[in-house]
Amino acid sequence: MDFSVINDIKDMSVAERFMRYVQIDTQSDPNSATFPSTAKQLNLSKMLVEELTALGAKDVELDENGYVYATIPSNTDKNVPAICFCSHVDTSPDCSGKDVKPIVHRNYQGQDIVLPDDKSVVIRYAEHKDLAEQIGNDIITASGTTLLGADDKAGVAEIMEAAKILLQNPHIKHGDIKILFTPDEEIGRGVDFVNLERVGAKFAYTMDGEKAGTIEDETFSADAVTLTIHGVSVHPGFAKGKMQSAIKIAAKIIEALPKDRLSPESTSDKEGFIHPTNISGSVEKATINFIVRDHVTANLARHEAELESIAQKILAQYPGCSYTFETKEQYRNMKEVLDQYPEIMEIGLEAIRRAGMTPERRSIRGGTDGSRLSFMGLPCPNIFAGGHAFHGKMEWVSIQDMEKAVKTILHIAALWEERA
Repeated sequence: MDFSVINDIKDMSVAERFMRYVQIDTQSDPNSATFPSTAKQLNLSKMLVEELTALGAKDVELDENGYVYATIPSNTDKNVPAICFCSHVDTSPDCSGKDVKPIVHRNYQGQDIVLPDDKSVVIRYAEHKDLAEQIGNDIITASGTTLLGADDKAGVAEIMEAAKILLQNPHIKHGDIKILFTPDEEIGRGVDFVNLERVGAKFAYTMDGEKAGTIEDETFSADAVTLTIHGVSVHPGFAKGKMQSAIKIAAKIIEALPKDRLSPESTSDKEGFIHPTNISGSVEKATINFIVRDHVTANLARHEAELESIAQKILAQYPGCSYTFETKEQYRNMKEVLDQYPEIMEIGLEAIRRAGMTPERRSIRGGTDGSRLSFMGLPCPNIFAGGHAFHGKMEWVSIQDMEKAVKTILHIAALWEERA
């Protein structure tokens, strides 16, 4: 097939889809014990099932755990591996996703964008470097009181638009295309109950990246650490020489953490860090929760040993106290898996080229559903969805970049068939 056929596709409705989806509140909740963590995520998932069914997709299902599965059947006689495209429906708990009002700023010309419902929220050209590549494009923002939801409803809309195009254009040859929409990615639970047998794919791509043209095959490896300090509680009126406050000890441990390294505030690129995310407790017992991150998995143990050493040195000053130090694996660098299947990235890079962009291979200072999927047996790099400034009121995406993402999905599907 002449790949220019895909690039010539006009009149996409991805922007309309996106703006419809972001008006549905799907914020996840890290403090919830249910799965999905919020029932409102299902409102979007049910809509997606209805739309996929109406488009003519097969095996469409919303399961008991809130996962949406669907298939676009193969239309070729070739033996092509089944490929899955995946995005998450939930938005970040860091910023409200209720009553999102998407606004289209047509023909952007480099100006600062003042959001109308809170004029103190300004997307400044000088502070958002990628705006320089958006001159003449159409930018979508929220109104200033909520996040936008491009993370990851841009990815959801792009997959849905690509599904429509594939189902309506049988001349674009492809193998089985699987679709997976997950809940609770933003709180680290996105694939806790996914049924990979039900997905039925050999390889996958998450549509959850940022800048147009980027593809990511490397993430942090991640652990969680829980440090619990057991102090000595005494009535404060009679505490002299006796009380050993777990709260104050915890504060000293946090103060003793490195400041010019191993901190999110002082690291970039592939540098790892130790980050306290929560502290709670009383004089008798205090708990500090940490996340530990590094692109080299072996470095996690070194960072954790340094953290425990800091705790031990502080606690040595308090002979009546004790502590526990617990680590939990969260996810691992997907590059360890993806390097075993170079064809996945090769096709992703070529698809971006065919869609008219210069591909940029990146690593993520974070993780995606693809991190865990890769280690569960479904190798899965991350493709751009076009959103920027995630998790806050300044989040934005351009319509043209979303359209490029749709074409990238179509080229990936066609390339797997072409090379089979």
